[in-house]
Amino acid sequence: MRTIILGSGKGTNAKALLDASIQNQLGATEIVAVYSDVAGSGILEVAQSHEVEFRHINANPTTAKLSGKDEQVWIEALSADNPDLIVLAGFMKILQKPILDCFPNSIINIHPSLLPSFKGLGSIENAYRLGVKITGCTIHWVNTEIDGGKIIAQAPVRIMEGDDLEMVAARIHAAEHMLLPWVVSDLSLGNIPFPE
Repeated sequence: MRTIILGSGKGTNAKALLDASIQNQLGATEIVAVYSDVAGSGILEVAQSHEVEFRHINANPTTAKLSGKDEQVWIEALSADNPDLIVLAGFMKILQKPILDCFPNSIINIHPSLLPSFKGLGSIENAYRLGVKITGCTIHWVNTEIDGGKIIAQAPVRIMEGDDLEMVAARIHAAEHMLLPWVVSDLSLGNIPFPE
């Protein structure tokens, strides 16, 4: 299963996937490339250190959406790699219908909350400040609704008395790093079906 990872930040989820691949824990998955919209981002360094093809592709930093000419450049680049699966791992651009139509039912996202609660940005902070006792992370199929696609898998994380925000975030990220490789492996092996 040819897989591409898209990200904008440090790349910790990409590292979890690439480490799992080295340890032969991703089933029939081949990670063929890592892309980022941020030059010099950590995710590109992670890809380089794992000797995986990586590319920075510009995207307008003043808008949250991938659109217009930028979107077309991304579509062409991704299409050239002929992916079976695209993993959004901290990718901070919203994908719209043209790119979703080019890669139907083949894009997943990892989000640091138990969806449908706390969609969008700031989900860890929002859950913590509202006093939620159980939060976690979710992997879902991507559609045109932000964090609104069909849920594939979730991992709960308990917020304990005395936890600070940093502790909660660290536990959620640890849960993400376990859940994402498991889901990608099961997708590659057919244990989790792709949508029709």
